[in-house]
Amino acid sequence: MQRLFRFCSFLFHPLLIPSYATLLYFTATHNFFYKHEIYLIFIQVLILTILLPISLFYLLRSFGLLKSKMVNKRERRLPLAIYAVLLLILLRHSLALLVVPELYYYFLGCLFSLIGALALAIVNIKASIHTLGITTLVMLPIGLSAYYHIQFLGIIIFLIIMAGTVATSRLIAGKHNLGEVAIGALLGILPQILLWFIWLMPTL
Repeated sequence: MQRLFRFCSFLFHPLLIPSYATLLYFTATHNFFYKHEIYLIFIQVLILTILLPISLFYLLRSFGLLKSKMVNKRERRLPLAIYAVLLLILLRHSLALLVVPELYYYFLGCLFSLIGALALAIVNIKASIHTLGITTLVMLPIGLSAYYHIQFLGIIIFLIIMAGTVATSRLIAGKHNLGEVAIGALLGILPQILLWFIWLMPTL
C-alpha cells in the first residue's frame, strides 16, 4: 500500500501538474486549434515547468545553495521564487489571454498559489506543494466542464480520489502534517475559484 501511495505522489509531482493541465485543456478544446498551435504551447509549458526547473534545481545543488533533495522550510524559498518567475514568463510570453483564456487563468491561479506558498515559507510556514498542485488540477476540469458543457465527471472523480491519495501519501511519508496539507489544498483551490469570477461566472 505504501508503494501505491509513493507511486501516486510521484505520478502527480508538482512539476508534472502543468503538463497534465495543458493536455486536459487541449483534450477539451482541440477542435478550436491547429495541431501546430497545440504542440507549440505544450512544448513551451514542458520546457518552462519541467525541464528548466529540474536543470536549475541541480544547478543550485551544485553551487551548494540547496543541501538536499527534500529542501527544508528555508531552502524551499529560492526554488519557489524561481518557479514563480518561470510561470510569470510563461504567462507573459507563451500563453495569450485572447487565444487560450481558460488555460491562461488556470496558470495565473497557479502563480497566485505559488506566491502564497512563498509568502508562507518566508515566515517559516510550510505548505504541501504536492497537495497544492493536485488541487489546482482538480479545479480545471470542473471549470472547463461548466464553460464548455462537456461531461468531465469521470475525470473529476478520478482527480479528487488522486488528490486524497497524494495528500495521504505526504502524511504517511512524514513529509507534512495535516495542517500543512490543508494549507496546500486551500492555496490550490481558492485562487482558481476566485478567478472563475473573471472567466467563468460571466458566461453562466
